[in-house]
Amino acid sequence: MKPKDIKFANGLKDKLVNFDKAARPLPGLNDRVAMEVFLEQIVESVHRVKYISLLMKRDISPLRANSKSEFFDPEKAAIYYKRVGNIDEACWLVFLSVFFGKNLKGGWRYLTETYDRLGQGGLWDWNSVKADPDAFGEWILRNQHILKRDGVRGGFGNHRKYNSLTQAPKAVKTYIEWVGNSHLELFDRVAREVGADRRKQFAHLYRTLNSVFTLGRTGKFDYLTMIGKMGLATIEPGSAYMAGATGPLAGARLLFGGVSTANLPRVVLDKWLVELEADLGVGMQVMEDSLCNWQKNPAKFVAFRG
Repeated sequence: MKPKDIKFANGLKDKLVNFDKAARPLPGLNDRVAMEVFLEQIVESVHRVKYISLLMKRDISPLRANSKSEFFDPEKAAIYYKRVGNIDEACWLVFLSVFFGKNLKGGWRYLTETYDRLGQGGLWDWNSVKADPDAFGEWILRNQHILKRDGVRGGFGNHRKYNSLTQAPKAVKTYIEWVGNSHLELFDRVAREVGADRRKQFAHLYRTLNSVFTLGRTGKFDYLTMIGKMGLATIEPGSAYMAGATGPLAGARLLFGGVSTANLPRVVLDKWLVELEADLGVGMQVMEDSLCNWQKNPAKFVAFRG
């Protein structure tokens, strides 16, 4: 770790030790190595979450939004479209990035080739898909053999490894139905219904996303946290959303119970994590992410790479 990261980690360690003594035991951190690895995972997660914040401060070339360019990047394209006032396109690219994910070897190829219609003309942008979701569904089923062709690296990202191209038509159609006329109208309506509290808005959107096919707990969490980080809606998670979690749940049970199989209810762990995050001040996405990665190997730091 860099000197400033070491200083940050040491501050977190003091807070964790104090929390263990004064608030609630953290038996998962009794081992020195486990503590060090957990701190490294938090630092790594902070960097990953802050990456979007850093991008938000930089100039974004229009080439980042051009699916025919080698520089195309859906996350940077979303920021670009936000800056030019096209909120629908920005949110649509966030959804596509969550549905497909970034493959460790193939990168964003599935997303890029789908968005670009395999160079056959036009784009599957928000306006085109919203106008005729059935046409999109027919297109991707007709062309899935090209997207899945041998000899070219590609595929879904690690968090989307159970997704398939045959699920895309229903996933996209239910997403369009969830959004309605526009993303801005959706977010404005939720703000009116639940008030200005960012965490309540997040919770409301999280619940309603149950209607979108294939997203699941991780997909909903990833989509909404990215929407929040990009400033497309004024939302942030108020908990780690343990219901339906696997990796983060195992991490929380290890942290508070000493073993990843500890018999601790999800709702209780959610409450305890909120208390711990209030002390650490790193944000619930960092808590969720670092716990998930830490429990995979609490004896050795392994950086998450997709």
